[in-house]
Amino acid sequence: MKEGKNEVRIDKWLWAVRLFKTRTIAVEACKKGRIAISGTTIKPSRNIKVGEVIQVRKPPITYSFEVLALADKRMGAKLVPEFMKDVTPASEYAILEVSKASGFVDRGRGLGRPTKKERRDLDEFIDDSFFDEWDFDSDEG
Repeated sequence: MKEGKNEVRIDKWLWAVRLFKTRTIAVEACKKGRIAISGTTIKPSRNIKVGEVIQVRKPPITYSFEVLALADKRMGAKLVPEFMKDVTPASEYAILEVSKASGFVDRGRGLGRPTKKERRDLDEFIDDSFFDEWDFDSDEG
């Protein structure tokens, strides 16, 4: 954190406190309206100050963080609690637990699209000789 700096761009701060993996992703989140201060969506160039509460919508819930200090350089995960405080209501975390329990987020292995191994096993099971009697290249008919 630079001395004497009392404002930092929101996209830089979100990236610095490790809420987003890259600054580009933080900018996109702002442009899509997923970042808000006091219920108002903001642009990535908006400066933030200490004490503001930022809402970050990462479906299915909206996280709320209070700015404790400003940072414009990425930091280690152990330092993050010095710069922000999670003030997300417990009701939001309850929504997260319900969505996890519904099974929509965590799909069991093997459900839906076949895995690479399953695909190989299928290809081995259905060999080319099965389709010999069918002529797919023929334009007759």
